[in-house]
Amino acid sequence: MREPQGTPAYVFTERWLLPHPPDAVATVLLDLAAYVDWWPQVVAVGRLGDDDALVLCRSTLPYDLELHLRATERALPRLEVAIGGDLVGTARFTLVAVGAGTRVDYRQEVDLGGWFGRVPGPVLRLLDPLLRWNHARMMAGCVAGLRARVVELAA
Repeated sequence: MREPQGTPAYVFTERWLLPHPPDAVATVLLDLAAYVDWWPQVVAVGRLGDDDALVLCRSTLPYDLELHLRATERALPRLEVAIGGDLVGTARFTLVAVGAGTRVDYRQEVDLGGWFGRVPGPVLRLLDPLLRWNHARMMAGCVAGLRARVVELAA
């Protein structure tokens, strides 16, 4: 997996409050192979090992991202994966107990790899607002699916 170089091209942050304890949320987030079962924009997963998966994502725009996810940190409060493929960098979920629930702080820092890395800079600058909107749709699917999956597993 290639390491990102310098300042990441994209940094995304999210904060969610879930009415479930951190260990229940972590159980769902740590199972990379099951993302396809609850995250609508994850269209296929190939399990490579306990901590590795190939993931195919498609949000609202008509293109797929092929990502290699490798869990690098699995101990609460911080869950982190290294990302390779069409994006290169890291994604981190920090889970903090808040009452009976969990505050989820998400941070993704990525450079463009794969076919995305070959798109000329001026074109990417024009597409930037659209790409950020597409990412927001992806993460809206994540939080909705995560909430539903934690409830499903608790039943």
